[in-house]
Parts: sequence; structure tokens; C-alpha cells
Amino acid sequence: MTTSASVPAGSQGATDADAVTDRLVEANERYAAAFTDPGMDARPVLRVAVVACMDARLDLHAALGLELGDCHTIRNAGGVVTDDVIRSLTISQRALGTRSVVLIHHTNCGMESLTEDFRHDLEMEVGQRPAWAVEAFRDAQQDVRQSMQRVRTSPFLLHTEDVRGFVFDVKTGLLTEVHPD
Repeated sequence: MTTSASVPAGSQGATDADAVTDRLVEANERYAAAFTDPGMDARPVLRVAVVACMDARLDLHAALGLELGDCHTIRNAGGVVTDDVIRSLTISQRALGTRSVVLIHHTNCGMESLTEDFRHDLEMEVGQRPAWAVEAFRDAQQDVRQSMQRVRTSPFLLHTEDVRGFVFDVKTGLLTEVHPD
């Protein structure tokens, strides 16, 4: 697999943030030059919302056989169901017609090596306690179960009967379904 990190960047090889952002903007200009409006609205064709970790190794569309317009994708550190994820799922369901929720954590997740001490250390460094929880976990499957439970019990969601959870193996690309306890 080739990634942009493994492709020589030529004169764009600088590693500072401005150079990276400039590279992204230039890529967008090339993309926009060939872009044609696909004529879609914001409603996902498959009526599904996928909640997953933000890990750069997860190419969700490729891994799930999805095309542009098929789903809503909600990503955060760990793929955990937080209040903001519930907010996004509520909008996805109530305003944009999704009916199914797929939750995806993965093996070798960085959230497995963090603790709430991260939050404390951050408070000590910057002088202010973050309003958010770290939501670290030790067991991806157990955290998927917790996330499934949070979705299923949310009073804001209309459709909680089709909620399924998985762990993506970053070495094999395979999903393993996690069943509720």
C-alpha cells in the first residue's frame, strides 16, 4: 500500500505544518479542477451512520465497500460514543434519515495506552482542566459493547434496533463482530 507519507514529496518535502497544509490545498485544487457535482443531497443512500476511530490506518470506505454518499461517517479518538457522537447521530437520524448505526473500534488503538492521567497532566501543563473525558479503554471489544449500550439507551435516537459493533484488525483488515453481553 502506498500512502502520501511514503511518496516522495519533491519540493513539498518540508515537514512543518504550513507545508503540509499547502500540500493539502494544492491537492484540493487538482481535485476541484476535475470535480463534477454528483447531484446528491446530505441523506446517506444506505441510511447508515458509521462511528469509528480517527486512526489514519482505517480507510473506512474501502474497508466497508462504501461509495461517496452511502453513509454518514463520525470519527473521534477511539471511536467512542460521547455526547457529541450522540448529537451527530441524532441529527443523522432525525434530520437526515439514517436508520442503522455501525460502531468500529480497532486493534492496537492508542486509546488503550492512555488513562485519565492524560487529562490531569494536561491540566497541570496548561492550567485548565479539560471539560471532556479521555474515554481511554483497555479492551476494545468491551468498549464497543459500552458504545453500543450508549447508543441503544439514548433518548434522543429514534432508531436503536439496528446497532452493531465491530473491531477492525489493523494487520489483516478484517472486522470481528462484537455482540452485546
